[in-house]
Amino acid sequence: MNIAIIGLGLIGGSLGRAIVKKTEHQVFGRDIDPSVMLRAELLQAFHKELNETNRSEIDLVLIALRPNATIEELKKIAPNLKKGAIIMDCCGTKRKVVAVMKELAKDYPDLVFIGGHPMAGREFSGIGHSTAGLFDRASMIITPVAAPLEALSAVKTLFAEIGFAGTVITTANRHDKIIAYTSQLAHIVSSAYVKSPVHAEHAGFSAGSFRDLTRVAKLDPEMWAELFLENKDNLLEEIDVLLANLNAYRDALAEDNEWKLKALLAQGVVCKEAAENQRKERVYE
Repeated sequence: MNIAIIGLGLIGGSLGRAIVKKTEHQVFGRDIDPSVMLRAELLQAFHKELNETNRSEIDLVLIALRPNATIEELKKIAPNLKKGAIIMDCCGTKRKVVAVMKELAKDYPDLVFIGGHPMAGREFSGIGHSTAGLFDRASMIITPVAAPLEALSAVKTLFAEIGFAGTVITTANRHDKIIAYTSQLAHIVSSAYVKSPVHAEHAGFSAGSFRDLTRVAKLDPEMWAELFLENKDNLLEEIDVLLANLNAYRDALAEDNEWKLKALLAQGVVCKEAAENQRKERVYE
């Protein structure tokens, strides 16, 4: 396939590097920043630059931008693609982008629209932190919009080729509800946690649990603020649940209630083990 990648940051750059390194597909890259294009070329994140001349040759477009920028790009590129071309985004939220895809599918019935979210990342951003191994054993979430089985099979095969452990097919609503808990809440908790005045004195007193909890506090504020606000209904629900649970622990401590504290901790162990068992039994579609 001829694959276009628009946006060569951490995700787009890593997709390009993985496809170039691990497959025979041709990658056409584009980024609005000339310095990023130069760095991406040096890192072998694409074979050719995507332009007005060759975009009609593209079989699959992967848009690796923030949601609002993705929507603008969807509207720009759809009229210029050949019949049967697949357009897929990589946004961390799905409802807004998928809604636009559904409208575009009415205007361009010969195109294939698929929502996507690669469940991989780092605490760093930009092409300089991209890697061909970023998606090794990761999960790829797919939210089909207007996609025949042949197109879904093609993208699933591609993701398997570049290291994904499997794909999960779901709806935009379900994606955003679950991602509010598994990703967005974790970033908010991490960001809030490091604001303790004790944080500056952690050297020599911290180990794995501290590193795990604080890793994603080093985030891109602009990107994550956009994602949080777009999914605020689901995220607010998760924050409220967390606050209620934290207050239960706080009350047990304030009351010197050892029995209640032990019960809360034990309940947490049971929840974690149940979630782990379910994850191990998960069968990718």
